[in-house]
Amino acid sequence: MQMRVMAIGPHPDDLELNCAGTLALCKQRGDDVIMCVSCNGSQGHYRIRSPHLQCIRRREARASAAVIGAECILIDLPDSGVYPSMEQRAIYTEVIRQAKPDILLLPAPNDYMSDHSHTATLGDEASFWCSVPLYETGYNSACPPPAVYIWPPMGGFGVEPTEYVDITDVWEIKKQMLLCHQSQYRWLLEHDGIDYVEFMAKTARFRGLQCGVKYAECFRPLDKWPRLRAERLLP
Repeated sequence: MQMRVMAIGPHPDDLELNCAGTLALCKQRGDDVIMCVSCNGSQGHYRIRSPHLQCIRRREARASAAVIGAECILIDLPDSGVYPSMEQRAIYTEVIRQAKPDILLLPAPNDYMSDHSHTATLGDEASFWCSVPLYETGYNSACPPPAVYIWPPMGGFGVEPTEYVDITDVWEIKKQMLLCHQSQYRWLLEHDGIDYVEFMAKTARFRGLQCGVKYAECFRPLDKWPRLRAERLLP
């Protein structure tokens, strides 16, 4: 059965690090895939100034989505600007209503910084309020609440996964998507000494070790009514 699969990441490149393999597999099995990004990456460099950097990172996000033929939605909040307010909850609710996903992938609510944890909170809340007809946003066509899955925080702390996706066959695609974000790859390598392709590989190899494959991504269903499902939905 063809489904609509939506992932909401805090910044350009977070989806690639955490769930791009799963999204690539969803696309290969015939699903519609929507990659949504909360922030415009305005503070993600030490040298490139914010207005130019935003343009670069929007372009990189679109290029990554194009690798698998996914739709790209940019909410375009500034870095450090995600906050669980009624106004922002309405924005996320409207985005979900427009996408009408059957599956929604989100960061963990205990992730390592505020844009990540607040994206999780807003996505969680919006995944319920999208179904309430009298909760009014600019796009007032209510949709059923999607099944919600959470990926673990950076470094793997604090969320025990219960569902694994074997991404071995799409590892090169996942890597290609991450490398679309060259502004971040070079910055982290030069400024912090972090090769984040290798960081991603270490994480995927460890998750693969846990489930007996070479590379894997992992998730935990959001255990809140009515977002749980009895059947297996992930690839």
